Amino acid sequence: MSSSNTAIVTGGSAGIGAEIVRQMLDAGYEVISMARRAADFTHERLHNVQVDLSDAVATEQAAAEVSQRFAVTHFVHNAGVIWPNLLPDVKLDELQGLTQIHLGSAIQITQACLPAMQQQQFGRIVLMSSRGALGLPTRTAYSATKAGMVGMARTWSLELAASGITVNVVAPGPIQTDMFYDVVPAGSEREANIAKGIPVQRLGRADDVARAVMFFCDPANSFITGQTLYVCGGASVSSVTI
Repeated sequence: MSSSNTAIVTGGSAGIGAEIVRQMLDAGYEVISMARRAADFTHERLHNVQVDLSDAVATEQAAAEVSQRFAVTHFVHNAGVIWPNLLPDVKLDELQGLTQIHLGSAIQITQACLPAMQQQQFGRIVLMSSRGALGLPTRTAYSATKAGMVGMARTWSLELAASGITVNVVAPGPIQTDMFYDVVPAGSEREANIAKGIPVQRLGRADDVARAVMFFCDPANSFITGQTLYVCGGASVSSVTI
């Protein structure tokens, strides 16, 4: 794979995003990480753009600058936040904030990249949803916006197919990341019980998810679009309590 593949990865500085960035670099991609902080590793083909995706104005500006510097061929929208709350405690500003992070920034960045993709008649867009889109306690705002990503991707897949652009979704289950451990204490009985409740009897790893993203990003996979792939150890067809 040549360096003509140029990818934006949101949230590429840590967790799943950092692993996606590493796998893309290993595959020869030029990679732009758009995240609140720079990645803690360096590479000659890695470019860090620090931006808070919850800020629509800053996101629009950053996306415009990146699209001017690079002819982006791949966009992986991995950045996400949970902000858990039971229904009586949900605040509308949480819903609005997650709408911007999960949906609004995806629209803004895609709009900025679209002219180059359409000109090249090639593009790969992957949105990172969640098994939580199917419903989990305390996830009102999170599950609503993560489910929205699925509908948005299906719509984009129809609109962009004729331009050689595929749009797909990866939906992870419980993955061993800092975001997961912000909600579930590491080494706790709760963590052990979650792992036991997953059909494959373990928590997922960042590389499990990154490989699924790389599958959708492969230029050879041009006949797959509008799809959602759950990387969840079977949790999406079973039941799991997080």
